[in-house]
Amino acid sequence: MYKNLMVIFFFMVLTGCGKAQSHKSGSHLSAVEFSKKLDQARDAQLVDVRTPGEFRNGHLKNAMNIDWNAGDFSEKAKALDKDRPVFVYCMSGPRSTAAAVKLQEMGFRHVCEMQGGMMKWKNANLPEIKVPSYAGMSLDTYNEMLKSDIPVLVDFYAEWCAPCKKMELYLKKMATEMPDKVKIVRINADENTELCKALNVSALPVLKLYKNGKVVWENLGFVPEEQVKSRIIQYYSIIKSPDILTGK
Repeated sequence: MYKNLMVIFFFMVLTGCGKAQSHKSGSHLSAVEFSKKLDQARDAQLVDVRTPGEFRNGHLKNAMNIDWNAGDFSEKAKALDKDRPVFVYCMSGPRSTAAAVKLQEMGFRHVCEMQGGMMKWKNANLPEIKVPSYAGMSLDTYNEMLKSDIPVLVDFYAEWCAPCKKMELYLKKMATEMPDKVKIVRINADENTELCKALNVSALPVLKLYKNGKVVWENLGFVPEEQVKSRIIQYYSIIKSPDILTGK
């Protein structure tokens, strides 16, 4: 009997979104799992919790836009049916996690959240609805930008990304203080989705340090100023003193 109960338990975990109370932030699904589960759910309510601008730049089919940061999320969410499953996503994960927790607090019984948001969805080549707009920087233009006698540090960021904003402060300061040692370029991921896909940038923030057009160091997530500065100085020194590599 004990074995039968265990089998039933694991079956429930693997096959459903799960009841919201079973996990603090509901069920976390990869982009592919999210897509499959969404297709299987006949009465699903799909909610994109990003800003209207982000929504227009590409969203899932049949998604409704309820901006988590707008201040009226709870009020608009009341229009949803608490007895039907709710699928939520954002750009990279944090906002949908917060929204999922809020929906559970409001009494929604089944909440599914997509891990990694639209960045992982795009990276998996899953379909999206997109309004024709500015395509962003091309890969050829990007590669041309990397041609420099000094290291090039590329910062992939977004306005909604909290770590990005913290790093922005010191990156701008470094660009002013070290113009002879590094070329710093900041690229808005929301405005350059195709470029991010081509470079496999599927989460933020991302720093890529290039020397002679090749990546010599990269970092995902927040990184302190001193660590970034030390990497820049390291590769600037190598460029200016190639004998370091040969030991001469």
